[in-house]
Amino acid sequence: MSTATATAPAQPPPPKRVTTRRARTRRRLLDSALEVFAEEGFGRSTVEQVCERAGYTRGAFYSNFTSLDELFLAMWEERSTRLLADVRAALDEVSAAAPEDAVRAALRAIPVDDAWYRVTAEFTAHALRNPALRRVMAAREQAIQDAVLPAVVAALGRTGRRVTDEDALGQALVAVHDGTAVQVLLDPGSEAVLARRETLFLHVLQAYSTATS
Repeated sequence: MSTATATAPAQPPPPKRVTTRRARTRRRLLDSALEVFAEEGFGRSTVEQVCERAGYTRGAFYSNFTSLDELFLAMWEERSTRLLADVRAALDEVSAAAPEDAVRAALRAIPVDDAWYRVTAEFTAHALRNPALRRVMAAREQAIQDAVLPAVVAALGRTGRRVTDEDALGQALVAVHDGTAVQVLLDPGSEAVLARRETLFLHVLQAYSTATS
């Protein structure tokens, strides 16, 4: 019989406390990185450039992020959380009216941002060359879709329409958003482009839903 004393399994170290100073440093790095990525391009940006813009050392960067990839993913998660909250709030206000109300409410909550679009387009191209990073992005895209679809389905339900294939609707809405965002950015201020964007979203909602009565 063994006389060894049983020991409890090692516990993971407690998470680092996020101090006000640390949170401020992280916030400044994220904001500065977006500016650098938008100006230089993600693939040409360096940790040094982000640190210089933020006014911090490399040590400050690496105490918050392990790489520019991780920094971007943190930035994306933060913006996605905010966007989802705005979309849900907008769709919750849609009453039993025409489907157009749901589209307009959602589009108001999803502004087309020039700098953010350039950064995400370049990071997506970067991720497509990295299988592990590509899987992370795909999973996060799916999580966003899964989070916002219930609000879309509920809003359509209040307008008297039932979604027949939620996954297909989600993919179609993402495709329309990405495609029309380019058109909006290429012709900024065009009311005609914005109107066609709204109409296309309406067509997608109607194509993937049926009237309940």
